[in-house]
Amino acid sequence: MKTKGFTGQSGVVSKWAQRRRLAEKANQSGLARTPSARVIARLMTTARDDLAKSEAILVAAIEVNVPDLVVARTVIGDFQSMIRSKTARKLDEWLEAARSSLVGSFAAGIGKDLDAVRNAIISPWSNGQTEGQITRLMLIKRQMYGRAKLDLLQARLIGAS
Repeated sequence: MKTKGFTGQSGVVSKWAQRRRLAEKANQSGLARTPSARVIARLMTTARDDLAKSEAILVAAIEVNVPDLVVARTVIGDFQSMIRSKTARKLDEWLEAARSSLVGSFAAGIGKDLDAVRNAIISPWSNGQTEGQITRLMLIKRQMYGRAKLDLLQARLIGAS
């Protein structure tokens, strides 16, 4: 290279070659690095319109490399729409499709308690208020652990509400 007129150091060339090799490897796999399972789960459950451009490109690369995730994403989206629309008419069809996808273990759990899930989807009632009160109670219990007897805990609960 010196004979062709290059006046730089050999380290510059080796760094350039290393960057080029890494870029080619990233292009071959479609991804610069493999995202974590948590990141993939978030991306696959977020609506396409809500994704940033780089995230949409990442989802497209993931779907090309792992086609089973496309089916899983569709199954998850169908379940979310059933919950949001409060219609459980297609729950049995969804369960069959979900059992043969990557969310099969989730579908198996739903299948074990199908009546409760069906009622939870169509029911206008929610136990969110009860769960919130239990969470508040457990927080106070953890804060007060070993500090006093039941009378102080009771005063704290009544005073906290």
